[in-house]
Amino acid sequence: MDVTLREVRDGDLPVFYAHMTDPEGNLMAAFTAEDPSDRARFDAHWARIRRDPAVMVRTVTGEDGEIVGHLGVFGPRGEREVTYWIGREYWGRGAATAALRELLAVVPDRPLHARAAADNGGSIRVLEKCGFVATRTERGFANARGAEIDEVILTLSG
Repeated sequence: MDVTLREVRDGDLPVFYAHMTDPEGNLMAAFTAEDPSDRARFDAHWARIRRDPAVMVRTVTGEDGEIVGHLGVFGPRGEREVTYWIGREYWGRGAATAALRELLAVVPDRPLHARAAADNGGSIRVLEKCGFVATRTERGFANARGAEIDEVILTLSG
């Protein structure tokens, strides 16, 4: 799937909110907001990250300009992480891999890190296709599942 990255616009946020309140998407992501349906908290989060010069966040659009999802990079130098959320209707079509490759082409920081629930094989495959390597696992509380689960930490070096 061909995708384009662009600056986040106010009009993108309702689509992001719809993606992030999708029950199946939440179960897959696992490590989500405590209450994904809390719109005020969602809006405050997006206002904060859009103001933060250390965060680079982009909207992922498809061939017809439709909003596919978003992705970004955050964190201090040496510990920067990538994150992404692709709408479920685009899963399995190569959108996440294409978007992450575009992002990596414009973000020079290395190493970069990423996290995925250990049973989220799709996300782990996306990261591996883009050069990330699993470096360790951790256990953490996954709000969307109401339990501690394993999380894979992946790293993209030099």
